[in-house]
Amino acid sequence: MRRIVPMVLSLMICTALTSAAAAQERMRIAWAGSTPSNTPIWVAEQKGFFKRNGLNAEVINISASTIVIQALLTGEVDFIIAPSATLVTSKLAGADTVMVSTNLPLFIDHIVSLGSITTVEQLKGKIGGVNRLGTTSDMTLRLALRRLGIDPEKDTKIIATGENPQRLAALANNVTQFTLLGEPLVREAEKLGFRDLFDIGSQKIQYHVNAVVTREKTVKERRPLVMKVVRAFTEALHFIHTNKEETKALIGKNLRSKDPEGLERAYKAYNAAFPEVPYPHAEGVKTLLDDMAPRDKKAGAADPKSFVDMSLVQELEASGFIKQLYKR
Repeated sequence: MRRIVPMVLSLMICTALTSAAAAQERMRIAWAGSTPSNTPIWVAEQKGFFKRNGLNAEVINISASTIVIQALLTGEVDFIIAPSATLVTSKLAGADTVMVSTNLPLFIDHIVSLGSITTVEQLKGKIGGVNRLGTTSDMTLRLALRRLGIDPEKDTKIIATGENPQRLAALANNVTQFTLLGEPLVREAEKLGFRDLFDIGSQKIQYHVNAVVTREKTVKERRPLVMKVVRAFTEALHFIHTNKEETKALIGKNLRSKDPEGLERAYKAYNAAFPEVPYPHAEGVKTLLDDMAPRDKKAGAADPKSFVDMSLVQELEASGFIKQLYKR
């Protein structure tokens, strides 16, 4: 009897663990870019919000947003973290992509230049560096330049120089004369003698820099799964807003940065832009469609509302869940 009891207890524990694992719904989600804009997915994974919402999530870091979208369309992943540009270009090409919630609905990057460049006008005739052509950094920089009266195609040359460390190296070697960076890299650039030429965030341009994108088919056939993902990110955003020091530590860990001032600047900039209620507003898509319209007839004719599904966040808010999170 003494031998049987431990065996039964062991069997019960194994059964309980197996049942708990089975209750976790498997899903794969991909993201790209080592930038604090990805803090919500770092928090959702590393602070356990996916698990809390019944998700056995495989979180995959891919080198560029252009590759991330391919993973979604081929069925390699169920969700991606992507900007308006990735969503729009894929949908205009015929994909059934849709944005179900947003993590960062505003531009907050900076145009960083050589110290000798003191005005935006002086960017004319210069070379700018981005991650890869067609990626978020490329689309953001071009759109910002047009907003500032600079034609990126005629007045400048934009080339691919890689991720943030490579962009700084390209500046240092005068391969490029300006680039796009966010905090805490802006501080790093200033310490190296480069100039924080223009804060794009000061323009309050509505554009989904970082959002949860999936396929319309997934929303239709697996809506409860999609709701779990939206809920997990909503909780992650709440964590960011209410746990400053832990969030800063997480940003530092993922960016491999220990600079207190840089992390403080990063938290301040991004926290101010992360929403509490993550509605994927159509205005954040319209900004890009309007920018593309003169060069793309499909973009000019497209309805911004067709790119987003507001219903999941609406349902979450109507349930009182978000109000309860913030105790209002």
